[in-house]
Amino acid sequence: MIAPRHRLLVPALAGLLVVSAACTSSGGLGQVPTVPPTTAPSIQPGPSDETPSIPPSPSTSPTGSPSASPSTPPSASPSGAPSPSTPVETMIVRAYYVLDGAAGVEGLVPTLRVVPKTSGVARAAMTALLDPEQVLDQYGQLSTAIPSGSKLLGISIKNGVATVDMSSEFESGGGSASAKFRLGQVAYTLTQFSTVRAVLFQVEGRTVTTFGSEGIVLDGPQSRKDFEDQLPSIFVDRPAFGAAANNPARIAGNSNVFEATFRIALLDSSRKVLVDQRAMATCGTGCRGTFDVTLQYDVPKGQWGTLRTYFGSAVDGSPEDIRDYPVWLTPN
Repeated sequence: MIAPRHRLLVPALAGLLVVSAACTSSGGLGQVPTVPPTTAPSIQPGPSDETPSIPPSPSTSPTGSPSASPSTPPSASPSGAPSPSTPVETMIVRAYYVLDGAAGVEGLVPTLRVVPKTSGVARAAMTALLDPEQVLDQYGQLSTAIPSGSKLLGISIKNGVATVDMSSEFESGGGSASAKFRLGQVAYTLTQFSTVRAVLFQVEGRTVTTFGSEGIVLDGPQSRKDFEDQLPSIFVDRPAFGAAANNPARIAGNSNVFEATFRIALLDSSRKVLVDQRAMATCGTGCRGTFDVTLQYDVPKGQWGTLRTYFGSAVDGSPEDIRDYPVWLTPN
């Protein structure tokens, strides 16, 4: 576990630079319904990356045995949503937080965030990342390693490198594990865009070569590969945590497991296993390989369910590194 974790609302972000409008999302994370699941007998797919107006309830962290999926949707819309009388055009970005758990389970996880539509999408994604209260209140098993009070001072993108300037709070406290997670959160959040392949970190205008009190060496711009140790053994990048699985469900990410083989399951709202399918990555047993799996399932109506990843123990085949994600399930 990393410490400390912060669940406080960060102050409004100061902005100095405008991000180029050339940033584009690298792909959809799945969609979720815009009506409460309690009143809809079935849900039609919405536009790519659509997020729920009524999010799922927080669920508990998975343990060594199957855990419950979110069971009761809250009755209120997320705070800060535009009122019907003053519509505001929005867009979807993803922000990466940390899903808590034991070794092999704890690690970065994508979430979908609704933000005002803007050409400065990288700045918008960072703004969402540094304002975690809504996500952390919604999902008790998620946390952030970014210290409370951290501010974005500037961001620019050139030749595939995003230079991000953070306030001094970003570098303070937490130890090496926390520091690596917070760097990974920023790197993954910004590299969701096709125009960003790596991130150059600055603090108060100074390019960082050694980060934090632990002296973590940052040898130039950092890519996703530099933070593979901050991933779980099976990392699902799509669909996002709390997004829709669609039907059939496309599950994509990367993993490092024995013989590159693991399992992906979908459970309905009553915990019934709908499908439990063997999956194989392009590499395993000491290296990370990618996977892209399609799961067909059958439910009578739209409902919150659970996407589960795990692998069988090499000793007795028992499930290990069980990682659960709330997802919205839709009928065929």
